[in-house]
Amino acid sequence: MSLIDRFKTLRSSSIPLQSEELIEGGGPGRAMVIMAHPDDAEFVCGGTIARWCSEGWEVVYVLITSGDKGTHDKDMYSEKLAAIREEEQRAACRVLGVKECIFLGYPDGHTVEAAEVRGQIVRLLRTHKPDVVITWDAFRKGFNHRDHRNCGVVVADAVYPLVRDRLFYPEHEADGLDPHEVNEILLAGTDEPDFFVDTSAYTEKHLDAIMCHESQIGGRTREEFQEMRKKMGKNLGRVPGEERFRRWSVSRPRTR
Repeated sequence: MSLIDRFKTLRSSSIPLQSEELIEGGGPGRAMVIMAHPDDAEFVCGGTIARWCSEGWEVVYVLITSGDKGTHDKDMYSEKLAAIREEEQRAACRVLGVKECIFLGYPDGHTVEAAEVRGQIVRLLRTHKPDVVITWDAFRKGFNHRDHRNCGVVVADAVYPLVRDRLFYPEHEADGLDPHEVNEILLAGTDEPDFFVDTSAYTEKHLDAIMCHESQIGGRTREEFQEMRKKMGKNLGRVPGEERFRRWSVSRPRTR
């Protein structure tokens, strides 16, 4: 079965197509987008974020690194690039309507699956109490950036079971942070999508946000970049104006 036929089959099955189905009562809700680098979110879920913010969702970004290695400029150095990319990300967040953008400050290329990082993510989840988390699909087949892969693993572990069980990171209680349940996680960049969000009404705003990442778009004009994205989407068999995720729904009783 070809890739296009595969996605036609997926679309014709009983798969949820509306983001409102993630929230009991239909939303709007609260979302946390946890990614490895500035620009990750705009490239894989920027249309979804534009839609949610326009619908009244409260969205918070968490970036594990500041993307301080992503350049071919021989005159650039890491500290300067980190500052540039952080400001580009804040500008994109302003375009989309994101409430807050948090940088954890780890070096680009060195995202690790470690207790310290998990603890920081758990603290942020307990602070902001999102209904839905979007992160990278760490389990996709084939090529996967190390930071993307480790980001996905760390977030998956934080969502289940760490954030919900009070004896993980008990010091949070002393700061007034209670356990929190995140029952919906959307994995971006997946090769096995089963959840689709219609973002066709937000194409221009999505592109506005991508264009904020000037250091990463190779000097392309808006029109050139838009054409490149269209060709890439067509080659991958993507439906225009749609973003794709793998959905994990997690639920269990509060006590065992």
